[in-house]
Amino acid sequence: METHNKTLATEVILLGFSDNRQINIVLFLFFIIIYLVTVVGNFLMIIIILISSQLHVPMYFFLCNLSFIDIFYSSSALPKLLVDLFSKERSISVGACAIQLYTILLMGGAECLLLAIMGYDRYIAICRPLYYPVLMRWSICYRLTAIVVILSFFIFVFPSLVMPMPLCYPNQVNHFMCEILAIRKLTCTYSYVSEILVLCICSTSLLLPFIAIIASYACIMSSVLKIQSSGRSKAFSTCTSHVLVVALFFGTAMTLYFGQSADYSTNQGKYISVFYNIICPMLNPIIYSLNNKDVKEQLKKIGSSCISPNEHLNTW
Repeated sequence: METHNKTLATEVILLGFSDNRQINIVLFLFFIIIYLVTVVGNFLMIIIILISSQLHVPMYFFLCNLSFIDIFYSSSALPKLLVDLFSKERSISVGACAIQLYTILLMGGAECLLLAIMGYDRYIAICRPLYYPVLMRWSICYRLTAIVVILSFFIFVFPSLVMPMPLCYPNQVNHFMCEILAIRKLTCTYSYVSEILVLCICSTSLLLPFIAIIASYACIMSSVLKIQSSGRSKAFSTCTSHVLVVALFFGTAMTLYFGQSADYSTNQGKYISVFYNIICPMLNPIIYSLNNKDVKEQLKKIGSSCISPNEHLNTW
């Protein structure tokens, strides 16, 4: 099959990090530890929220959804990467590459939108506390979650399905996964429309949610500064974890998609992707468990019940 005298590729070669076996062994141990911590940490966060009635509030409902997204987000790239570290042929079929690409776009877009909703939740809780039970009732929380999924699909995945980009040889990518900026270098013909499409997807997924979060925290800062100093620390304590997660996620994502690494002329973009796609999903549950008083208390209760199960059973 040929397109403008170019042969269509049936697979993509992912160059990964190194061909040195010793280095790959170290990388394998490094990434498998990260993956285990990510999966266990996020599953633990989900279980804590589900079994603790004190955490059955909108903020932790959205945090539970964030943990689900992080598990799928990390799983979209890491298992393939772990296999490729010991594989001589680091190839992936075009169909599998497309599935991985769409999954990364869907999960990444969903996380951006969800972080914006979590910022809105904090805005309502601090700036409009009397309206919080009405504006953030469970029916609205469920609808917001559904909107996140639907919007993520139609904004980040659907345009790529409608306007598929055929890939041609040479089919080597200086990356460890099918990432949109790297894969577009393999397209058979340059398309101004596809360039605009990628730019719109990146801008929509990053800039708009980030602006919404900044606006929410501008209002929060304005309201908190009006509170007496004794109540400020309590108000800020409910936001610190979210602010850290937003800074890590959006900071690295914007560096990747809007920085100099966007042209993929060097390895910089590949290494930034490690932090953006792999490290951040691992750090999110750690940040929320260390900086959140309610989560730490529930962890202590679960830990104490595991240490002394007989005492725990006698309480029922």
